[in-house]
Amino acid sequence: MFLIPYRIIYQKKHPIKDKTILHPIILYISFRMAEKHKIVSKESLLPFVLVTALFFLWALPNNLNDILIPQFMKSFELTRLQAGLVQSAFYLGYFLLAMPAALIMDKYNFKTGLIIGLLLFAAGCFLFWPAAGSGRYGFFLFALFVIASGLAFLETGSNSFIAVLGDPATSEHRLNFSQSFNPLGSMTGVLIGTVFIFSGTELSNIQTEAMKSAGTYKSYLHEEIMRVGPPYLVIGCIILLLAFLIWRTKFPDEKKMTDTKGNDKGKLKALMHYPHFLRGIAAQFFYVGAQVGTWSFMIQYLKDYMQKSEKEAGAMLFISILAFGIGRFVSTALMKSIAPKKLMGAYSVINVALCATSIIMPGIIGGWALVASSFFMSLMFPTIFALSVKGLGPNTKLGGSMIIMAIIGGAVWTPLMGFISDKTHSMALAITIPLISYLFIIYYSYLGSKPSGPLYEAPETIATDS
Repeated sequence: MFLIPYRIIYQKKHPIKDKTILHPIILYISFRMAEKHKIVSKESLLPFVLVTALFFLWALPNNLNDILIPQFMKSFELTRLQAGLVQSAFYLGYFLLAMPAALIMDKYNFKTGLIIGLLLFAAGCFLFWPAAGSGRYGFFLFALFVIASGLAFLETGSNSFIAVLGDPATSEHRLNFSQSFNPLGSMTGVLIGTVFIFSGTELSNIQTEAMKSAGTYKSYLHEEIMRVGPPYLVIGCIILLLAFLIWRTKFPDEKKMTDTKGNDKGKLKALMHYPHFLRGIAAQFFYVGAQVGTWSFMIQYLKDYMQKSEKEAGAMLFISILAFGIGRFVSTALMKSIAPKKLMGAYSVINVALCATSIIMPGIIGGWALVASSFFMSLMFPTIFALSVKGLGPNTKLGGSMIIMAIIGGAVWTPLMGFISDKTHSMALAITIPLISYLFIIYYSYLGSKPSGPLYEAPETIATDS
């Protein structure tokens, strides 16, 4: 996949026990640029590279779900509400495992949590093969739950780790930089799904009835289901490789990262005294619901109103996520001159207008407005996360886990959008849900995100373990 052998690095002063033989070369070049711009120190560069690689990898299953929904609708003959349960099972794993992940990392360290997450991620991917063989929808939902359980560890640990890995004044810049590689994984996931999962065979009602009469329809459905297995097996193998690399790499001293005393532990009760953090949970709930709901049903919207085939709609979803990725890099650059929360507020206002266009003018204009909204989603997740955990000190891991738990918004809004579409026979009306979500993010951007409570001052330099 994206891991390319390029050279053997070995430096006595580098925080690594042994020779590391595989690195993402594209990420490496970008991270040298990050070091140059002082958002990460030289001593922390290698852990920064490896953890940011996770941002790429967890995007694969997140956006393969957008392919699985129409594929499962075809293979299992599901309604849109039933297909929306893909996201419910997936984000339920985030919700239930985010807090245990934080507690484990609070007791041990970030590295332990990340390795556990990668092993769960790989296990869920490998479960896709027996799920495909059994042809049971419930088995797939269980496999997705296991994958998401692993991702709960990865997102809780990675976002918090990157946020505190350096000067707190650049936490939003650092997290947006790392998150910039997430849409590269998203695009890869959509591309893999469009090419290897979608067969391109879409039967009319007449063809379906003819195959049923000939006794070949069940065989056709089984072939469609089996297409989802191989991509996940390959992803699982890559995940195990990265788990090994992280295991072999030393991480910074966490006592020097999160607080000046070095002995405090996070306390759940203490988090209730940070209003900006509590409002951040709500903002993340609304944002993830908007993003997941939009991407989950974009293919259906484009098929309904632009008469696109599944592969053509998949290509437009790819363009949408490409815009999302470009938006991440553009936003990171703009943050040098525009305050992150003000930029997020402006983006939210634009997305309210784009969603309204998709509702009022379904068709070519509405379809492209929905595609364009991804550009303006781009900075929201990392910016909300960084603003929410700012000043939490030793409570950062627990706070980060609660922000990740807010991802449950994807499990709530997606089936709700499916329900609205099923009841009204209008995919356009379902876009009301993302529109409402962006209205709340406007409030958080301009009013709700100001840091408040017993704030901690984090040190600007990071020491490494001996």
